[in-house]
Amino acid sequence: MPDGDVLVREAVTAARAADVRAAERALDRLVVGEPDAVRSALRARLTGVVGRLWPRGWQPVDLDRIAARRLDPRAARLVRDAAVAQRAELPGPVPGWFDEQLAGWGGPPDGDWLDRWAGGAGVDRITALRDAVDALVLLESLPPIAVLRPPPGAPAGATRAGAPRTGSPMLDRVRALLAKAESTTFPAEAEALTGKAQELMARHSIDQALLDDTAERPGQPGGLRLATEAPYPGAKALLVQEVAAANRCESVWSDDLGFATVLGYPADLAAVELLYTSLLVQATAAMLRGRGERRSTGGSRRTKAYDESFLNAFALRIGERLREAAEAANRAATEAGADRLLPVLAARSDAVRQRLDTLFPGTTRGRLTVRDAEGWSSGTAAADRASLRPDAARRPVRGRR
Repeated sequence: MPDGDVLVREAVTAARAADVRAAERALDRLVVGEPDAVRSALRARLTGVVGRLWPRGWQPVDLDRIAARRLDPRAARLVRDAAVAQRAELPGPVPGWFDEQLAGWGGPPDGDWLDRWAGGAGVDRITALRDAVDALVLLESLPPIAVLRPPPGAPAGATRAGAPRTGSPMLDRVRALLAKAESTTFPAEAEALTGKAQELMARHSIDQALLDDTAERPGQPGGLRLATEAPYPGAKALLVQEVAAANRCESVWSDDLGFATVLGYPADLAAVELLYTSLLVQATAAMLRGRGERRSTGGSRRTKAYDESFLNAFALRIGERLREAAEAANRAATEAGADRLLPVLAARSDAVRQRLDTLFPGTTRGRLTVRDAEGWSSGTAAADRASLRPDAARRPVRGRR
């Protein structure tokens, strides 16, 4: 009987080849293999592949997102447990952000964590082994992605790329404004509250930019990833891009992986994350209201085309509104005597674009297609019923080649 490592390798290879009969035969051999040897081999292979993904740009939240997207809930939970187990094996200090992402995923597992996962899932041995093989197939197929933060094991001070800062009184005020915008049923009120939130974030960004310009060691652009899951992932990516552009950030959509990468400075990244999350809630609520109104008046029932056109129009129009709020904050700061503001902002924009070119040298642009005029009109009206100009910019989404 082959040892556990050979059995696991054969099962993963057969599953990746998409040969159903060969995969079932390999799984049968795994089932009848010596239990302790198989468990040990699976543990080692799972933690090993997870550990190799950190230097390839993947973060715990990224693994959790892709596992939830491509695996069933049991196997997705196994990926979480494997990440926690791998964390327990890491030597030396680990970045604080890394442990923050793992928070709530469970404590350091013991040697029987794989068995406890199977027991908690309430499945038999065959199903548990199939889930483990599925998880390995996914993890071993993941491509390298942009390294946004120094991974565990990176030399101290390897990079000072900025990350979003999530705790401050100003951000609490922004969250409160956006929560009100999400809860109101009056579009004009939601727009006003969102515009105020953007204005506060823009002012905060200006203050941080001027402060950082005088620092001994100025920060560098960092990044974050935002989910753009189905339905209508393209419309969500467009919303990310519009919000990013309004906050001096750049975004790239990885449609095959289900996320958009946003590059920028910490205060700007925080703004993008907060605004995108809130605007997605607002856009979805407005879309559902518009869909109901359309049906009540005997409108077309082509829901998918209507919804997608609605969300695309919403993204473009709200993007213009956010840019206007940001530009107003820039003018106010300049008029108040911040003479060095424009050069500082220009230098930061150049640094973000340079980071974009370094991390994503092969980006392409796609065209936006409008398939439902009624949805487009309703989405535009939902984003701004009064103050936006009719000549909103029509920028395509940038994606990976």
